[in-house]
Amino acid sequence: MANVVLLGAQWGDEGKGKIVDYLMEGMDAVVRYQGGNNAGHTVEIGDERYVLHLVPSGILRPGKVCVIGNGVVINPLTLCEELDGIAKRGIDIQDRFFISDRAHMVFPYHIALDSGLEAAGRPGEKIGTTKRGIGPAYADKASRRNLRMGDLNRTDFAQVFADRTAEKNLLLAAIGAPPVQADEAIAELARAAETLRPFITDTVSLLHGMLRDGKSLLFEGAQGAMLDIDFGTYPFVTSSNTTAGGACTGSGVPPRHIDRTLGIIKAYTTRVGEGAFPTELKDDIGKHLAARGNEFGSTTGRPRRCGWFDAVVARYSAMINGFDGLAVTKLDVLDELETLKIAVAYELNGRRINALPGTIADLSACRPIYEEWPGWQTSTEGATTFSDLPENARRYLARLAELTGAPIEIMSVGPRRASTFLVSA
Repeated sequence: MANVVLLGAQWGDEGKGKIVDYLMEGMDAVVRYQGGNNAGHTVEIGDERYVLHLVPSGILRPGKVCVIGNGVVINPLTLCEELDGIAKRGIDIQDRFFISDRAHMVFPYHIALDSGLEAAGRPGEKIGTTKRGIGPAYADKASRRNLRMGDLNRTDFAQVFADRTAEKNLLLAAIGAPPVQADEAIAELARAAETLRPFITDTVSLLHGMLRDGKSLLFEGAQGAMLDIDFGTYPFVTSSNTTAGGACTGSGVPPRHIDRTLGIIKAYTTRVGEGAFPTELKDDIGKHLAARGNEFGSTTGRPRRCGWFDAVVARYSAMINGFDGLAVTKLDVLDELETLKIAVAYELNGRRINALPGTIADLSACRPIYEEWPGWQTSTEGATTFSDLPENARRYLARLAELTGAPIEIMSVGPRRASTFLVSA
């Protein structure tokens, strides 16, 4: 069985949790390789709805191994809450859930700094962060000032944490934010450590052992390619590598063990937070997409900005990730529209461009060049094969694949597990 990297091809929220759950039926293990609890993955199974933030979506498949890799930043307190919620719903994680001892932690002072810095930002400079402390935690990782999950076993952990908290309180004071109380946080972290300690291990050796045994691994990304710290719409991005390369650095599995890369795209485009969004619709159609698609962040509840499908973004994403195939989600959201549009290029300063600009200033100045396609105005929600879809829907999808440069392999026409199918089936 092939080892697969699965990631969002747009700005996130493409339905990765649902596709991970679908693919896990034929895989042995899933590895979350970056991000933190600023991302939420939603899966609907029958009448049950699960929202996961740190635990890989594959946990919903009995017997499947789930790994949080070294590239993830973990808030120990929220992870404990998530595990408690999973246990209460009767999901057994013993002997199949593992946390990298090299994964960095998110602490209360990271959250305080995230919120304080966002509040202090000047108009036009606010990132639209989830205020979960993710950016400051990755910043401390890069500056070699953070603590990792394995450090919960340090005998001097409390003292080191208190020292770091004192440092951060100076920064918080400088931006007019209240200090973090180290004693209270240490007590909470001590309780979390007792819960998490049995799951913390050397996941690099674990994963390589699975590879030697011929097991198949699915690498699960958070957010989307356009939020990658290097290749996304900087500075309105997240703080980690959301693209396919992050699967290797965030897990310790080298590129030669990656067999396929699968990108997930919505049949339209959305994004949360600030930043340029060339195809954004602020009219009644945009409102219709938001309402029909239930476009609210599963982590924050924030409304997502909605727009037409942006093939410039999808093509760029396919180029930097090397997509072997695509999974298309939320086609059903377009069912009622008479006419659809696809952005095939941009106009920038009076000239047509086909590639994504490298600066946010240029991207903000871009205007989409659209193709129009007829809608199908009939429900697709009962489809179980590609041939079940209306002809105009199949033509629209074929054009998305052509413009993106990768074939469509998986379709989703509703939120439930049963609404997903292979295109070849």
